Amino acid sequence: MPATLDLIRALGWLDPARYLDSPRATPAQLARYHTPEYVAALQRAEAEQAASAEIRERHHIGAHDNPIYGEVYRRPATSAGGAILAARLTRGGGIVHVPGAGTHHAMPDRASGFCYINDPVLGLLEWLDLGLTNILYVDIDAHHGDGVEYAFRDDPRVFTLSVHEAGRWPFTGRIEDRAGGRARNIPVPQGFNDTEMEHVLQTAILPILRHLRPQAVMLQCGADALEEDPLARLSLSNDAHRAVVRALLAESPRLIVTGGGGYNPWTVARCWALVWGVLDGRQVPERLPPAAEAVLRALEWQRAAGRNPPEHWFTTLLDTPRPGPLRAEVVAACDATLEGLPEPAMPVPAD
Repeated sequence: MPATLDLIRALGWLDPARYLDSPRATPAQLARYHTPEYVAALQRAEAEQAASAEIRERHHIGAHDNPIYGEVYRRPATSAGGAILAARLTRGGGIVHVPGAGTHHAMPDRASGFCYINDPVLGLLEWLDLGLTNILYVDIDAHHGDGVEYAFRDDPRVFTLSVHEAGRWPFTGRIEDRAGGRARNIPVPQGFNDTEMEHVLQTAILPILRHLRPQAVMLQCGADALEEDPLARLSLSNDAHRAVVRALLAESPRLIVTGGGGYNPWTVARCWALVWGVLDGRQVPERLPPAAEAVLRALEWQRAAGRNPPEHWFTTLLDTPRPGPLRAEVVAACDATLEGLPEPAMPVPAD
């Protein structure tokens, strides 16, 4: 995440008049969704850099692949503050990019999937508290947006749509999982390519958006569906992410775009800087300027791919598109999303 902002700044795209640091959400704000006991446990884990066996068992802090680290409370509380602020800034319309947000697995009383606070949920709840009544949440992270679907399973004001790798942790988000009719899931096969994402966009995401006519859209734009990411087996280029962002930007009266998963520092920084550029109407240079190239050349990654990164990871934001076959299971999953869609909610104007 710091590399993303460093890259955006080096490109000259960080307008001081339109950039705000995310504030840290207060415990009371976090308790809009998370239990006070869980919030207090996170604070205590950060202060003590440890958690008791009871806390590990009850709240999954320091357990189940949710390690305790130096900012285990402050970091997620700040991403939550950014999501809440984004909702407030878009109360009357507009666009906000919060690349530090997107931790979509956290549950009300426990950490999950290296997510400690569910900032998408808190941003969506802020929109609801501001009077919006018809919201669409779209998630293109490689992992199912289970925490957000769970949070709004009984709320007719929020519709969730997740595109994710089939059979990938958290092993939820099947086609038939619909959370009372207000959720759709598109599990895609390994090797999911740009051609297939374009099909998903044109035959599922946009038709659902046009049917529901939401007052606001939140896009969780996780970068772990890119081919070079080590924690998934999908094969998208960042051109696919750019296409989704462009399409939603054109048809959303209010739009918040978050980050999400992503574990290759070069592909994450390049993807989210590209998204920033799309949202801000910037011209993407064919070759990065020296200051931006220097940001990317300074990155390190301990995995094998990091020892000999390809030259284009340093010199351009844009991946070469990765087209491929359109497989029957992708077509079938998209077709299924349109079955039995609820009637659009009648919007109540926000004050």
